[in-house]
Formats: sequence, structure tokens, C-alpha cells
Amino acid sequence: MSASFIAIIPARLASTRLPNKPLADIAGKPMVVRVAERALLSGASKVIVAVDDQSIFDACQSHGLEVMLTNHQHPTGTDRLSEVATRLNLSDNDIVVNVQGDEPLIPAELITQVAQTLADNPKADIATAALAIHDPAEITNPNVVKVVMSQSGQALYFSRSRIPFNRDPQKYQAQHYRHIGMYAYKAGFLKEFSKLAPAPIEEAESLEQLRAMWYGYTIQVLLTDAAPPPGVDTAEDLERVRDFYRTNN
Repeated sequence: MSASFIAIIPARLASTRLPNKPLADIAGKPMVVRVAERALLSGASKVIVAVDDQSIFDACQSHGLEVMLTNHQHPTGTDRLSEVATRLNLSDNDIVVNVQGDEPLIPAELITQVAQTLADNPKADIATAALAIHDPAEITNPNVVKVVMSQSGQALYFSRSRIPFNRDPQKYQAQHYRHIGMYAYKAGFLKEFSKLAPAPIEEAESLEQLRAMWYGYTIQVLLTDAAPPPGVDTAEDLERVRDFYRTNN
């Protein structure tokens, strides 16, 4: 049975590298609208854009999207989702997928699959995705987050460092996995998240998901075969996405 879930797109106007990023034009529509179009293809029962500025709110409304104006002081997108889950009075077991507002090429099927992973693992609080690493340079790249999982696919740890460390490569070649930053959450976890103080391991690695693990929440990992297209962080990224939309009509 297919999972029932809602998709929430947190969109923040401020961006150090690309000002007004959610409103950047992509083939005649703001980026955040293009992201919502991808989310609407995922089978989500509802797609909500959670924004921090009236200009994004107005742009979403003008394109017929469901949008919610949230507190502009939220430190993270997950905190923004927490506010939405609380305001919607979601039940604790409702599934919410966080679709990043700067990923206009996100595959709709990945959104669906991560939601389904959480539905299929009722003891988990969060689901995410990972991909086998085949490029040795990625293993030591701190910008590529690695994840180690248990036999059942539960995350044991995330790190920017090489994990697991292969002590004797002559005897054993460890498989490394790259974390893909797509998350499905139980609404009950989201309601509690904003109350949790940052964890030491979270601050050391600058990885927000480690806060959940620090406090004993479980993360189930979906292994996927293909990495999603990269999101938009820079002006060069934006031009790449614009070229894609032009080429693919």
C-alpha cells in the first residue's frame, strides 16, 4: 500500500551566495514554484510551501500553490517544518517529507520512495537516502557526507570524515555510502525537534541529523542507485538548471 504523506518545502529569502534564491526565474517561473511542481508529481496528499517572507508568499499564491508564512527567525528548515506540523495539528504518525526549496530538479520518485521507506519502518522516526560511493576522492571530501548503517538499514552515524575507516585495506575493502539530504519525518518528531538543544556531535560535524541521533531518534536509510541532480547554491548552478529547462522544454 502506498504511503500517505505531505510534502513541505521550506523557502528562505536570504541567501549569502545567491540573493533572493527562491524567486530566481527558471523558464518563466520562480525556483520555489519549480520545486513545488516536482513535489506535486510525487503523490503527496498535500504540498505546502513554508516561507519566511511576503514576497515568496505572494509568488506562490499567484501560481496556485498552498503556502504558509512562518517565523522568519527559524535557524533551520527543519524548525520551519516543525512550525507547520504544529499549526496543521498533524497526528504524531503522519509523514512529512522535507523537499529543499533549492532543488528544482529533484526526482519526484525519490520523494515518494523516502516517504515509503518511513511508512515501511514504523519504528523509525526519520527516513533518508544514501548512495554507494565509487569515486575514492569522495570518501575523503568533507563536503560529501558519509553514513554508516546497521544490517537492517538503520543509520549508525553520519560524518564528513571517512567512515568506516579501513584499517587493513589488504584484507578488506569497506563500502562507503554518500548521504543524500532528503528526509521524511514522523510529525511527532518534528513537533519535538525545535525543543531540542543542539548536540555536541551536531556542532562538531555541522550536521543537523546528528541532533536526532544524539537524542535517541532512529533514522532509516533507503539505498538508491542514482544520485539526484545537484541543487542550486550559486549563480553557475542556476544557469545550469535554466539550461536544462530550456533544453527539455
